[in-house]
Amino acid sequence: MGHSVTRLIDSLQKGRLVEKPILDMCCGSRMFHFDRTNPDVLFGDIRTEEHTLCDGRKLEIAPDMHINFTELPFADNSFSVVVFDPPHLKALGKNSWMAKKYGVLNETWQEDIAAGFKEAFRVLKPEGVLIFKWNEIQIKTSEILKLTEVKPLVGHISGKRSNTHWICFMKPDARQPVSTERNQISPNQVLSVTR
Repeated sequence: MGHSVTRLIDSLQKGRLVEKPILDMCCGSRMFHFDRTNPDVLFGDIRTEEHTLCDGRKLEIAPDMHINFTELPFADNSFSVVVFDPPHLKALGKNSWMAKKYGVLNETWQEDIAAGFKEAFRVLKPEGVLIFKWNEIQIKTSEILKLTEVKPLVGHISGKRSNTHWICFMKPDARQPVSTERNQISPNQVLSVTR
């Protein structure tokens, strides 16, 4: 039995699975996590696979839970942080190492990514943080950002050719309406803005 399955069974028996504050909704091989076994993260993915890459390295995709990021099986407002690093390539051969490592978008990629954003914001707690990663080798980041109504807070471009975009969003807190009139801001609104 693999380590991920053992961790999942342990989590289910102890009732901690949904108590984790962080969801990685398409974790792949957990490449950018500093701690790939962080007990605060629920690692989810639609795939479970093992491959040997072209350079001989092993690639293991072993989520704690099989999930489809377009239909998450969690209640609203469940997580403080959601990580969303979906496949970003649509033109790859089935057996290419990049397809194995990152996954491949299908012909409904726009609907899928839009549904992924909606699901991420649905399961985030109010004022929760969404960390989104996108590589724009084939599809521009500007096209992807049109697929969500929530505006990003900050972002950073990285990679050899500056193609990878790290973008941070915050789920709006729908409980506190913001007044647009002068001198009508309540102390709670000020605290909300300055947090």
